[in-house]
Amino acid sequence: MRKQILIILLSSLVCLSILGFTTKIISVNNKTVSAIEVKPVKQFEYVIVPEKIDINETDLFLNAIGHYESSNRYDIVNRFGYMGKYQFGRKTLKNLGYDVSKQEFLNSPYLQEKAMLDLLSHNKKILQKYIDYWDGKEINDVVITESGILAAAHLAGPGNVKRFLREGKEFKDGNGTKLTRYLTHFSGYELNLN
Repeated sequence: MRKQILIILLSSLVCLSILGFTTKIISVNNKTVSAIEVKPVKQFEYVIVPEKIDINETDLFLNAIGHYESSNRYDIVNRFGYMGKYQFGRKTLKNLGYDVSKQEFLNSPYLQEKAMLDLLSHNKKILQKYIDYWDGKEINDVVITESGILAAAHLAGPGNVKRFLREGKEFKDGNGTKLTRYLTHFSGYELNLN
């Protein structure tokens, strides 16, 4: 039994010395004991090789909107009841065909990302002729782009975007955020949507 304990202790000491520890025999109250002392270890050099990651403009656009809406938090609900990273309302989700509970939606980043892509594609179909006509033109010193139009539609709905493009009528949401803020802030992204 003592032989096994001695082997275990010696093995432990060898492992500790490999890891940079040394043992030291010290005297405490006239008793000899073994203590562990840390000694400097050679530092290893690591070379980090950057991996090329393809990030497309649609991802950058979604990240920008998510950051603006919720600081990219999937679990947040604002004072008006808008939910998740992109601050979806229950009515918008229902209109897109999502019949899920608040908790199901908040607990699923996948569902939120899919809903946002579905909303962008849906709004693009509704606003395509406006995008084709207005892309690159200016209204009241605001340069109009596809990504700006789709961001504004996310904020205000496609009807209010059409009204702005036809009549120049400004829209504000419950927080006082103007449609033109989204038109300019999210302008110039090249989107790859169906």
